[in-house]
Amino acid sequence: MGTSATMKDTARRAAVATLASGSIIVFALALWKLRLVLGLLFFAFILAAAIRPSIEWLARHHIPRAIGLALHYLALIGAIALALSFAVPPALRQVDLALSPSGKAQIAQAANTSSGFKHEVLVALQKRLKNLPSGTSLVKPLTQVGVTAFEVIIGIFFTLAGAAYWIFERDKTIDLVTSMFPRPKRKLIRDTWDLIDAKLGAFVRGQVLLIMLVGTALSLLFWAIGEPYWLLVGSFAGLVEIVPVIGPLTAGALAVAVGFTASVHVAVLAVGCVIAVRLLEDYLVMPKILGEAVGLSPLLVLVSVTAVGILFSGWAVLFAVPLAAIVVTLFDVIFRDVDPAEEEVPAVIFAARESEA
Repeated sequence: MGTSATMKDTARRAAVATLASGSIIVFALALWKLRLVLGLLFFAFILAAAIRPSIEWLARHHIPRAIGLALHYLALIGAIALALSFAVPPALRQVDLALSPSGKAQIAQAANTSSGFKHEVLVALQKRLKNLPSGTSLVKPLTQVGVTAFEVIIGIFFTLAGAAYWIFERDKTIDLVTSMFPRPKRKLIRDTWDLIDAKLGAFVRGQVLLIMLVGTALSLLFWAIGEPYWLLVGSFAGLVEIVPVIGPLTAGALAVAVGFTASVHVAVLAVGCVIAVRLLEDYLVMPKILGEAVGLSPLLVLVSVTAVGILFSGWAVLFAVPLAAIVVTLFDVIFRDVDPAEEEVPAVIFAARESEA
């Protein structure tokens, strides 16, 4: 009788363990399938963290939060439209020039009359241009681009709606989450949440500022030295600043490769421009304007970017630094007994916290 009861108890425990393990696996698979939605939702939270201080600043000046949010979205749309109106026409002209028969012929001629590393770069560029689709072969890719563009638009609306929801419901959600924990822990959880929110907001505002500064500075410098397609290369260099470590290296390599299509002299000057802007960014912009927004060392950023890129897809690299900042903050609070209420976050454009305003 005792043996039978023991067997039943063992079977029951095994069934519960199997059910729990299966539930964890199913939950993990569901999260993996929904990774794009979760990524957009995380981006919405980051966007909300970036604009919330300015919306609160407007609210303290008697402008309702709904109107403040609408003003931010209108300003964002206006800035994008203004940038496109100035940058897109010359950029399209430069693309047409690069893909035109005369542009390809110019590159081919430069490849035939060069030698060494410059010759290898130009031959590689020439092969890429020859492999570009044209004519009727573009019909199917254009259809796919249309579908992709529709998906991107849906993703943008989802992100903007999620950010708007988080602006208005953030405090209620924090209250709900903290109510599930013992009362002595609630203030610590709220302060930790506020610290993470402040870091993410400062990081995003700093990245936007950095993209504008780097893109503008390099575009003007490339134009001054006679870099071919200077606007495209400079804009690309600014845009890839959102990808830590890898982005600036890619932009520098592209600037040198394009510079070789003109001359070795231009390529060398392009290297000098990239290095000068990078030094200015590292020793003036970052410490004086942006500060240590997320408090991460360059080595940790590199490891985070590499790990996220390997574990997930390429687009997930955009979230590498924010995710690392969250993990480091939680580690400091939980294991190092850091008081989140005492931690300082640099004010990038706006004060990171309401109490600092």
